[in-house]
Amino acid sequence: MEVQTCETISPQPRVKATIRLGSETYSVQANKGILSEQLASMKEESMSILKDFITKHNVPNDVPDETDDISSEDDDEAPEKVPVKSKKQRK
Repeated sequence: MEVQTCETISPQPRVKATIRLGSETYSVQANKGILSEQLASMKEESMSILKDFITKHNVPNDVPDETDDISSEDDDEAPEKVPVKSKKQRK
């Protein structure tokens, strides 16, 4: 009895993807291995592209938050205490 596998190594890539991030376009394709290996390779390459894109377009850390300015102004004033009335149910 002869065993045949459907997973043959083909010279043509079976996995191709185009990633569009804003105005930038990236093309990803895997050329080596069986289909599952090509998918895994494409996933790794896609994640690397996404990580680089996020790092490149990330807001710098030295930009101050507006909430810091607002909270420093509020620190000068004493917070108002509102009396809390307990609710008693009458039957």
